[in-house]
Amino acid sequence: MELKFTIQKKLFLSHFLAVLLVSGSIGTYFYFSSVNSLIGSLQDRLKYSAALISETIDAGRLNNIRKASDVSLPVYQEYLQELRDFRHTNPDIAYLYIMRKVGNRVFFVIDSDESEAQALPGKEYMVHVPTLLEGFDAASVDKKIWEDEWGSFMSGYAPLKNGRGEYLIGIDMRANEVKHKLHTLRISGVLSLLCSIILAFIFSRLLSKNFTTPIQLLISRCSEISRGGFNEKLELRTGDELDNLIAEFNSMSSQLWDSQKKNRTAEEALIRSKENLELRIEERTSELIDLNRKLVQEISERKNAEAMLEQAATSDPLTGILNRRAMVDQLKFQEARYRRDKNPFVILLIDLDHFKDVNDTYGHDAGDQALIAVTEHLRKSTRSQDVVSRWGGEEFLILLPGTSLQGGAVLAEKVRQHIEEHIFVIGEQSVRLALSIGVAEYHDGLTLNGCIKAADTALYRAKRLGRNRVEVSE
Repeated sequence: MELKFTIQKKLFLSHFLAVLLVSGSIGTYFYFSSVNSLIGSLQDRLKYSAALISETIDAGRLNNIRKASDVSLPVYQEYLQELRDFRHTNPDIAYLYIMRKVGNRVFFVIDSDESEAQALPGKEYMVHVPTLLEGFDAASVDKKIWEDEWGSFMSGYAPLKNGRGEYLIGIDMRANEVKHKLHTLRISGVLSLLCSIILAFIFSRLLSKNFTTPIQLLISRCSEISRGGFNEKLELRTGDELDNLIAEFNSMSSQLWDSQKKNRTAEEALIRSKENLELRIEERTSELIDLNRKLVQEISERKNAEAMLEQAATSDPLTGILNRRAMVDQLKFQEARYRRDKNPFVILLIDLDHFKDVNDTYGHDAGDQALIAVTEHLRKSTRSQDVVSRWGGEEFLILLPGTSLQGGAVLAEKVRQHIEEHIFVIGEQSVRLALSIGVAEYHDGLTLNGCIKAADTALYRAKRLGRNRVEVSE
């Protein structure tokens, strides 16, 4: 069946549909990618935020919080305030709460809600949420929006430190925040589709018109030179404007006697085109070489930036040594080595005695200088294979690979004496500092957190026995 359309209409429709199909497919792909990226980003933020907060709460201190009257307990008030402080730092967070699992039942322990609807200790949570139950064993996040008596939410969960599968921390983000962001994406997708249609229309119209205009000019030109012989005809019908072109070409065939002259003209034009093409190729090659050089430079700069970012993520900005996160990775590595080849290691948990007095007397800038100076002495007092990190505030943690408990105690005493005997010059003041150190060795039957806890207990004993001393974990 012949379609009685002009070439211009055929070209317009074909290009319009092609451009619309391509742009629509790309737009649809990016829309769904953006939606999945948004949901995935929200889920990652919830999961990692829950996992981060869970490390700051010790489930062992929550065992006595069982009923509503336990809200007066100091540990309840302490962790309630901590949850509310976390909540206030992020406006996207609706609620933070701690839950306990007893069998297949789940009960509230602490709820950060500041309204009258706050869930008190011992209140049972009746909604069955599979991801919430998974959160008692590992970090998890909702795959859809859940509704309960407090509203509609998407939540993330993580087990508490020392929780043994009985405690978790939960973070709720209100569903209207998620819906608002999805609505914004939908509006952007519709606008993008409308722009694609308009651009496809303009592009197709211009392209079809530019294609058919030369054909009309060619027909007109052929009619002017079709006054001679050569009756050989071309038998072909296309059902569009090309039929007129073929008819004029058949008339023009009688004028082939001047083809040699035209061939010479065409050959000269071809030579000029070849020269122009070679010149353009040479220019383009030069541009590509320059572009490749810039690309290599940009890749090098990006690698340098990535290296700087990695260093910033693993080092303490004040002292330049490893931060707590990087040290935890080192401890996990040593734990894996111990399980594989029984290579012993010891940790020293160090606290700067009476550091608050330094800040109060000389100011926080002086306190920062003291921390930097102590860090340098800790580096000098330890071996090349030992790892020094800032554990938090005025606390430091030193990892001693391949060291026994006795060897760790000897090194700890050396570090303590080195600090005690040194006179620190802070600003214009001469100051003496002292350290309390807890020593613990990792061994079979002890978790990494248990080893850190043992060192912390020894440190606390050193503080209690008068400070400026080394205590070894029993």
